[in-house]
Amino acid sequence: MALKSSYAMAEARISKMPLSTPQRPSRPLTESRYVTTTPEALRNYQANEARTWYKDSVDANDPAGKYAFQRLRKTWFTPEISPKFELRRDDKFYAIGSCFARGLENALAQHQMTVESAAPEFARLQAANKEVSGLGFTNKYNTYSILNELRWALDPDAEFPRESIVQLTETTWDDPHTTPTLEFADLQETLERRALMQAVTKRIENCRAVILTLGLAEVWRDVKADVFINRTPIPSLLKTEPHRYEFHLTGFAENLANLEAIHALLTQYGHRDVHIVVTVSPVPLMNTFSSMDIVVANTWAKSLLRAVAQEWATAHSNVDYFPSYEIVQNSDRAEVWETDLRHVKGAVALHAIELFLRNYLE
Repeated sequence: MALKSSYAMAEARISKMPLSTPQRPSRPLTESRYVTTTPEALRNYQANEARTWYKDSVDANDPAGKYAFQRLRKTWFTPEISPKFELRRDDKFYAIGSCFARGLENALAQHQMTVESAAPEFARLQAANKEVSGLGFTNKYNTYSILNELRWALDPDAEFPRESIVQLTETTWDDPHTTPTLEFADLQETLERRALMQAVTKRIENCRAVILTLGLAEVWRDVKADVFINRTPIPSLLKTEPHRYEFHLTGFAENLANLEAIHALLTQYGHRDVHIVVTVSPVPLMNTFSSMDIVVANTWAKSLLRAVAQEWATAHSNVDYFPSYEIVQNSDRAEVWETDLRHVKGAVALHAIELFLRNYLE
């Protein structure tokens, strides 16, 4: 099924581009992000009602308790949240990243707010697994793929690397900058999906509210096309073209540089009053291609991304961190996770989303 000609411009830009070099953060990483005087530090201490973990002679099971060891006994962890800014119900929203972005899209749409990332044009994209949404096709799992998608949509000098789309069989092709939520298609349909993705992503330029969710720090690079991709290459390609892809355990500086480049893009091409909320997905890695135990690899990756998110938010007045990761990780384990201990149950996801709406919307 061909798309309308409104995507022709985006499709025309599908050609080879060099690997981008993200901007480096201007502040040396050896300097503290926040330095203050003793009086101000003491004022912070006094004003913060959630400052203390434990106190002797206090009932651990007091439901109204303010200490961490009391609050962490509740089914759902509810952190103290002090947003830097408010978002308006008449704002246009755009969510990009992994699973939390899709949950927020649903919640915002149910509140009759405009969510440009959940475009009606995506309705025709039917997932191969009927139990999941076709919108999973738009998930972006790492900072490289988020930056890539925004560059290809917003920067007139950036062109999609056509060579990175690979042939799987005589009739099917794969765009590794998406996810395999949809059935593989022929080249025309694959390019039409790509054009649709870029056309919808371009709508972020009209959105005052951007929600960005970080997922993975393990990243693959297509050596032939000279570009980082969104996910692990299809297993058959790793066998038939073993030298085409290389695996990267990315670091703090690279991911922070990507986020700084995203901020620069949105500042230049986005809404003149853009506000960004960054989150970290609590969903653990499915597999690791490192030599680490999967649990250790997951802890490393989430810790890295969590620290990067805080650093980025601290650097910009229009970027704020929302603790969806902490909400899930510190709620009752039995109530949070499905039996695979990887997918979160709907109730905790709803709790996190309700906290977001309660704290950020006017």
